[in-house]
Amino acid sequence: MRAATVQLNSTADKARNLAAAERLVRAAAADGAELIALPEKWNLLADGEALLAGAEPLDGPSLGAARGWARELGVHLLAGSICERGEEKASNTSVLIGPDGEDLAVYRKIHMFDVDAGGVAYRESAHERPGAEIVTAPLGEGLMLGLSVCYDLRFPELYRVLAVRGARILAVPSAFTTATGRDHWEVLLRARAIENQAFVLAPNQVGTAPPHYDSFGHSAIVDPWGTVLALAPEGECFLAADLDLGEQERVRESLPSLANRRPEAYV
Repeated sequence: MRAATVQLNSTADKARNLAAAERLVRAAAADGAELIALPEKWNLLADGEALLAGAEPLDGPSLGAARGWARELGVHLLAGSICERGEEKASNTSVLIGPDGEDLAVYRKIHMFDVDAGGVAYRESAHERPGAEIVTAPLGEGLMLGLSVCYDLRFPELYRVLAVRGARILAVPSAFTTATGRDHWEVLLRARAIENQAFVLAPNQVGTAPPHYDSFGHSAIVDPWGTVLALAPEGECFLAADLDLGEQERVRESLPSLANRRPEAYV
């Protein structure tokens, strides 16, 4: 399977963000990608109030556009995440869309980014509510995708559950900060890949967005051995790699760490 991640510099200009996403999704499909992943908050990246004001339902225009691209291009499209409208708070919601334009899975980010990083206080829980469901989704022919979003990357127990439930590819659409990304981004991506002997698709935001966002970029695709198959340069772009599922099976057979688990001893 050929997979691609799209790197964006999204801002509060939703029309501009959608145009950039469409251009790069089309370019990735033209390059042969069958699975394309957009980053976190691909349609709108702004402060909490602007995110709430620009939040959309799942049948809103941003996901409607993404469904149209997937259907026209005949690809699986992971619509990174959007701010999904709720009654009081929004959800940070990732949607996997199939080649027929229909939703295959909906995941709401479980771990809220309430941290102080690079001199900036982030309090995601002030305007978003955490999800509570771990989600895998079929990609056809027994192939399963595990869904996550950004800060989830720091919680390995989530990815182990995804792997045990059959995920062979793990998606991490992100707006990972430069302050933490320079030290932790690649290390964590490779760790999650190695631990779970899974491919990791990590589309990230890049560059600045008001009022305080500074995203690290370096979108990546990592294989089950922890090798970085593709790493994005600076700026908006897509990167693609062929996922060798046969090699993944050989890794899991020769070093069967998933099969050698002893969950009864972990209680």
